[in-house]
Amino acid sequence: MTAELISVGTELLMGNIVNSNAQFLAEQCAALGFDMYYQVTVGDNYGRMKAVIETALGRSELVILTGGLGPTEDDLTKEACAEAMGVKLAEDAHTREHLKRFFDNHILKEIPENNWKMASVPEGALVLDNGNGMAPGLILEREGKTAILLPGPPGELRPMFLQQVMPWLQKRQRQALVSRMVKICGVGESQVEDMLLDLIHSQTNPTIATYAKTAQVDLRLTARGNDKAAAEALIAPLLREIESRFGRAVFATEEHVTLEMAVVELLKERGLTMSTAESCTGGMVAAKLVNVSGASDVFMEGMVTYSNEAKMRLLGVKEETLKTYGAVSRETALEMALGGAERSGTDVCVAITGLAGPGGGTDRKPVGLVFMACSLKGKTEVREYHFKGNREKIREQSMMKALDLVRLWVMAEG
Repeated sequence: MTAELISVGTELLMGNIVNSNAQFLAEQCAALGFDMYYQVTVGDNYGRMKAVIETALGRSELVILTGGLGPTEDDLTKEACAEAMGVKLAEDAHTREHLKRFFDNHILKEIPENNWKMASVPEGALVLDNGNGMAPGLILEREGKTAILLPGPPGELRPMFLQQVMPWLQKRQRQALVSRMVKICGVGESQVEDMLLDLIHSQTNPTIATYAKTAQVDLRLTARGNDKAAAEALIAPLLREIESRFGRAVFATEEHVTLEMAVVELLKERGLTMSTAESCTGGMVAAKLVNVSGASDVFMEGMVTYSNEAKMRLLGVKEETLKTYGAVSRETALEMALGGAERSGTDVCVAITGLAGPGGGTDRKPVGLVFMACSLKGKTEVREYHFKGNREKIREQSMMKALDLVRLWVMAEG
């Protein structure tokens, strides 16, 4: 099935807000096995909206529209779509009651009149209740074409899509569709693609789609079959081949698993405890770890030692080391990791020290230079990285690489 996405809102065109809905829906459509060739953003203008919808319906079987379903005069998506598909609007009693309950819960004595506009829906449309807001979602089918209208706020759109739209679309799939996500860390996007070129060039069913993220590459493997078992049987040999090629760089084969979750689970399996000693990342690694449910079983302590004095006082880094080699050095990272493990009494400690910029760099030690060390029961691995990007990007890459260093060092020595 071919799908097309139309994002409605002048604020999107002007860059006032980031269009996170488009990214989310594109990923969901890919997971469903839909082909998406076009994404369009249109402002709150009725004529242009209607023209965009008509064009989309002419070339795609499924059109998903987001935004413009609210009560104000510039919320015109529903009206433009109804006219484009040749149907009239009529009040829906169920939606009107939903709106009444919504306002009753907010203790409003009088409901603003323009809000009843949201109770008008295209005739014959399937109405999707909005459990997190007012405007309902809509599914409209006509002459072999389907339009799905979703509210703009992500907090309303995402649960509506996952809980109501996704099951509706899955039932209309002519074949069973199965997806698996392979998550890779420590290998760049271009290298991943190069290692998979033969598989990508020969792919038919299953298919491989790559998604580059910060210090991580995800591969979505998707297969179609007459039933779920048949589709899974097609994916299994491809999954084994990819795992064979990338080895320990693969940290997960399930979509919900994050790198920090993989680290916590690995530490639990090995019966190890962990601490962090961070300088330029300022506690980002510790924050990632404590986001994981059950991290308290393995993560004991996080130390942010931004200044030289803190490195000496909290981690036992020698003053001579700092004077001779500097705070951003292999030697300092090593002493931070060993000292962090000793002071916290943990089996593992990962340490990070670097130059995140934008100032402070020199020819010998440029911005983006980061040293990391991971100590495991006295054995320590130190690595040097040269990251690119702004301060935020360098710190984020450092955080991800530190987590991966822990994972790899524990697997190698734990």
